[in-house]
Amino acid sequence: MKRVVVTGLGAITPVGNDVPTMWENMKKGVCGIDTITKFDPSTSKAKVAAEVKGFEAEKYIDKRECRKLDLFCQYALAAAAQAVEDSGILGKVDEDRLGVYVGSGVGGINTFYEQSVNLYTGKNVSPFFIPMMIGNIAAGNIAIRFKAKGPCLPVVTACSTSTHAVGEAFRAIRYGMADAIITGGAEATITPLAVKGFTSCKALTLSEDPSRASIPFDKERSGFVMGEGAGILILEEYEHAVARGARIYGEICGYGNTCDAHHITAPDPEGKGAANCVRLALEEAGYQGTEELYINAHGTSTKLNDAGETKAFKEVLGERAYQAHISSTKSMTGHMLGATGAVEAIASLLALRDGIIPPTVNYQVPDPECDLDYTPDKAVEAQVDMALSTTFGFGGHNACIVLKK
Repeated sequence: MKRVVVTGLGAITPVGNDVPTMWENMKKGVCGIDTITKFDPSTSKAKVAAEVKGFEAEKYIDKRECRKLDLFCQYALAAAAQAVEDSGILGKVDEDRLGVYVGSGVGGINTFYEQSVNLYTGKNVSPFFIPMMIGNIAAGNIAIRFKAKGPCLPVVTACSTSTHAVGEAFRAIRYGMADAIITGGAEATITPLAVKGFTSCKALTLSEDPSRASIPFDKERSGFVMGEGAGILILEEYEHAVARGARIYGEICGYGNTCDAHHITAPDPEGKGAANCVRLALEEAGYQGTEELYINAHGTSTKLNDAGETKAFKEVLGERAYQAHISSTKSMTGHMLGATGAVEAIASLLALRDGIIPPTVNYQVPDPECDLDYTPDKAVEAQVDMALSTTFGFGGHNACIVLKK
């Protein structure tokens, strides 16, 4: 089986619209959460979100084309353009051996909302409604933009989407189906309809204080904060990358994919499915039980997830769970849904590279059920051997990837 490395990164996030800015802000503990500005939140129970700020789509996409693209797709194309440029992959790989595995948990809900309003107010429905809305269209547009004629697979597994996308891209390259794959996820769901929907199912926090809204593993956590953006990685077969002299950020060496088969929105409170997912990823990565670990946890700031995830880490790692460096960057970015896994994979790679563990900011009140080292408030320097990135989604979907230097 072939080895798989990461040779390019791109990101549009609530804490920076490129990878260097995002990473600097994560290391500083900058929180990207504030009062919603994308619509009037006065009638919404959920008042805060982690919005992308100052995004200029025209830097990456022709202005006329932007009108035919939902915001999630604009984010995806922008992050993909960054990652492709960062990698220098174009012209160095056969078009038939370049793939795209980019997903979205929700897809074009901005377009769905706007065109539904048009329908019920007697206005015309756009001829681009369907190709702007469908969840696979980011992958399709990225493939068209970069002439990627190899395997193209948009994954949709709710909040696990982009971790699964990265994991499936890893497998595709590992088994020889492609030499390089553009992979990740994108989301843009800060709309009245989506916020109302997530609020109705009691997933979002109702805190109006941005500093006490997304507080993973804190005893006072009360739900997640909706985020948005995109994360894209260029995965490449190791020998192919070396032959062209590519810069290598790190290696993907393990992937786990399981299902709780428990409930449509609630995770298994015992974390059994999550534990099995992490165990499978570590086994594939060749984990010996002695490596220093960083875990970029799913850490959504919900009661059930954070407690169950902590149990999962303890079940798999035993006493070594207490020695692992753990953090939830959702404390800064909010929950970017289908984009979150890819952004957190990028943060995990950079933590490995730089020996810096990004913090879980705004952590104040310890919870006896969550008693591991969550890197509260400030980044710490630590040389680690492996990084895990975990994500779990509605429907019981669990995903984990393992990275190393």
